Amino acid sequence: MSMIKSEDKILESPLVSGASQLTPPLDKTEEIDLIPEVNPSSDPTPSPVNKVDEDSIEMKLSDVVVTNGVDTLSFLESDQHSPTVSNASASEDTCQDLPLLPSYVELTEEQERRVRKLAVEQIIESYEQPCGTECSQTRMALLARLVAQIGTDDDVVMMLKEHVVIEYQRQKGHELVLHVLYHLHTLMILDSAETSSVAAVVYEKLLLAVAKSLLDSFPASDKSFSRLFGEVPLLPGSALKLLDDLCYADVTDHLGKDVRDSERVTQGLGAVWILILGRPVNRHSCLDIVLKCAVHSQDEIRARAIRLVANKLYQLSYISESIEQFAKNMLLAAVDQHISDIELSESGTEQRVKGEVESQETSTSGSQVSEPGPSDNNFSRGMQSLLPNTSTMSLSEAQRLISLFFALCTKKPSLLQLVFNNYCQAPKAVKQAFHRHIPILIRSLGSSCSELLHIISDPPQGSENLLTLVLEILTQETTPSSDLIATVKHLYETKLKDVTILIPMLSSLSKNEVLPIFPRLVDLPLEKFQMALAHILQGSAHMGPALTPAEVLVAIHHIAPEKDGLPLKKITDACSACFEQRTVFTQQVLAKALSQMVDQTPLPLLFMRTVIQAIDAFPTLVDFVMEILSKLVTRQVWRMPKLWVGFLKCVSQTQPHSFDVLLQLPPPQLESTLNKHSNLRGALADYATQPSIRTSVPRSTLAVLGLANDTHMQQPRVSSLHSTETSSSVQGATST
Repeated sequence: MSMIKSEDKILESPLVSGASQLTPPLDKTEEIDLIPEVNPSSDPTPSPVNKVDEDSIEMKLSDVVVTNGVDTLSFLESDQHSPTVSNASASEDTCQDLPLLPSYVELTEEQERRVRKLAVEQIIESYEQPCGTECSQTRMALLARLVAQIGTDDDVVMMLKEHVVIEYQRQKGHELVLHVLYHLHTLMILDSAETSSVAAVVYEKLLLAVAKSLLDSFPASDKSFSRLFGEVPLLPGSALKLLDDLCYADVTDHLGKDVRDSERVTQGLGAVWILILGRPVNRHSCLDIVLKCAVHSQDEIRARAIRLVANKLYQLSYISESIEQFAKNMLLAAVDQHISDIELSESGTEQRVKGEVESQETSTSGSQVSEPGPSDNNFSRGMQSLLPNTSTMSLSEAQRLISLFFALCTKKPSLLQLVFNNYCQAPKAVKQAFHRHIPILIRSLGSSCSELLHIISDPPQGSENLLTLVLEILTQETTPSSDLIATVKHLYETKLKDVTILIPMLSSLSKNEVLPIFPRLVDLPLEKFQMALAHILQGSAHMGPALTPAEVLVAIHHIAPEKDGLPLKKITDACSACFEQRTVFTQQVLAKALSQMVDQTPLPLLFMRTVIQAIDAFPTLVDFVMEILSKLVTRQVWRMPKLWVGFLKCVSQTQPHSFDVLLQLPPPQLESTLNKHSNLRGALADYATQPSIRTSVPRSTLAVLGLANDTHMQQPRVSSLHSTETSSSVQGATST
């Protein structure tokens, strides 16, 4: 204000208007020099008073105002070379000096802080008034510089944060916060170390405050948070920690119950996806976050992260190898229940070299705060914390560790080879987890997948159960491809002589292909034989069953224990397994199978056992069985010692239906039968005394029953015949 008054008084001086003067009196022989000297040694140009206009005076005075700490009267000093002013009436003795004007007002630090804070408040309040584009840009620039000058004042940071959130609701907050952050970042790079440090602190505080407010103020579907992190000039470690907590950290209430919002996890993973694409320097730090989530203990979080990794991130060539190596490490950790820090470090080092180079290229010597780069030690420690305690491996833990790997297998089927290679030494819980994941994976690949066929063609030793499961899935509800059938058959014929691998293919094989391997199928554990039986009887839509139920029974009875190297119990168990399926092996099926076998030579070893089982299972078959027994009498069954025992047991169990068959026996064999089964003699004699029966029974047979008149004459003969029977039985046993 003093300067303005001085200017006004100077303009009213006698130099212009001739009124009363405030300047010191000058000698009449001297005149005022109103034009500054450019060069003190040059000659001054005379400037008479009557030729000086007001514009020249105002220009001169404005120059005086701009000059800091210079006495305005210094330009009004007299010069001995200047022309005299004729109308100057003041005297040198009455000269009065003007006070010096300060360059600026001196304030204390507290006063400066309060003034700047007040300025920030006023600018923020001005946002309530309508303003044009130019004014808006000016306000943002002023706010950015004021915030940078205030320094680490939490009140100002919070004030600006609240204003930014309000502006976000008006769709203008993003531009404002970026303007401030970019100005702070510029100071961090270009200014001195002290200024850079202060700017870095303010930058971090403001970024975190705004980011947290966006999470608290807007729904998870809002994109403001991810957009902010994607467009700021720098992401400090604390920002990445906030992102990690949003995606991975457990959130519980006071009772310890999980209260995490799954939608917030999706929001965090979405931000990670944007940062991996758009911020190469932070790429691997963000990748570590999503990979940790991919092995999270909570199923929902793990599933969301795995979908992101498998469907999007794994397609990116610059991180696919890191993802694959991490998934392999987790799988091997589940199998071996341990993994060393060295292995984890090696898995991360090679893939992080590129990220480190990019970080070095983007950093500058003037920056005091740099983006958090990848650290192998931190990576190793972080991944080690994801591994289970070796003493507490469970199915859920195994699932947690291997789920990501199986998801990657759908994108790269050749990875499945690692599962086969480690199946044998895997703990029980891990094998169970494998079995849960395999069906989904194999169905998605299909039986025509070349990588899968390659694995099937040469499976590692010990992976037979896994291979069988894979083949079963490939043949469920669908006909296996010709390539798959050929691959499995070639494997069985050349490398793996385990008939188990053929079980899923049995429905697609012909009768001539099944019969040669049938003894090997019977030799399997009962559970697997039942599976094989189901496949054989099921058949394919194009070929029908490889064997009918009757043919299955006949094939079982054709197995010779000594020739085929099978225990007899295996064959009897196979027969019993057939009888358990009453809806498949009906009495009609049994009758058909027995009719075929009774005419075979030699008779099957277990033929009589099956006859007895048939009559026990289906009593209505008794008449049919009597026909079978009559045929056996015709074939002199007593000459077959093992079958003869079964024959006698059968006629004993089926009396009185078997009386007609007994009366067909020769007297010696009848006598032997009655001696072994004495309960038959009285009932059979009563039956034979019936008039309609007695007339058709030979006299010698009646004599054995004690019904002939000359029984005293027949007794020696009976004894002789008994001796003959015994001799014949021994001979038959030898020949058999």
